[in-house]
Amino acid sequence: MSLEFVECRVVRLGIVDYAEALKLQRLLVAARIADRIADHLLLLSHPDVVSLGRPSSRRFMKFSEQALNRRGVDVVEAGRGGEVTFHGPGQVIAYPILKLREGERDLHQYLRRLEQVGVHVCCEFGIPAETDPGRTGVWVGGEKIAAIGVRATSWTTYHGLALNRTRDLRGFGWIVPCGLENVRATSLEAHLAREPALRDVEDAVIDGFKKLFLRSTTEISAEQFFLGVKSLANPEVLGVA
Repeated sequence: MSLEFVECRVVRLGIVDYAEALKLQRLLVAARIADRIADHLLLLSHPDVVSLGRPSSRRFMKFSEQALNRRGVDVVEAGRGGEVTFHGPGQVIAYPILKLREGERDLHQYLRRLEQVGVHVCCEFGIPAETDPGRTGVWVGGEKIAAIGVRATSWTTYHGLALNRTRDLRGFGWIVPCGLENVRATSLEAHLAREPALRDVEDAVIDGFKKLFLRSTTEISAEQFFLGVKSLANPEVLGVA
């Protein structure tokens, strides 16, 4: 089936608390299912947090929740696919809220396209990245540079891709990333020997997303975005740093 480009709003939100971002995604998913909003792509980062794909993911934590909390690190059950991962301010995270169309309704294919967005970003910076049919994510020389975890309700997606932008990878030492033993994390900065600008990485994510998901993107400001959120039924009060 040949698909045409459809509208998608893009917003850069800066650093957003994980729990608040999850509430926001759920609100947007409900609104998208009801056709009250267009597709959205949220670009953001989180303060240090350990995210669990399922309750059993706790067995892949190297420290107790209490010990991590004492470090100022939240532990959150995310309700997505996958195991345990770490998020921090040094990442670029993309959360697509897409109402999948006929011809797109294959979550395995959707996940693989998200991986290709990560590959595209790496290639834009001259880093040869690849996917692995047996392991989810984006890999550079056997090291993981991006994690993927997705969920869909009524064929409307949330969660997404987390790409390591900077060398600040200490949080991966607190866990067994994605439940994979002996896997090391890497980043764009580690391969470039410089820290890539946040906006440049986000621009590369948007470019890859447009091409792989056939979306025509319109960027809106965070202020415009939250004005729209307020118009939805009973939104939570969401903090953005």
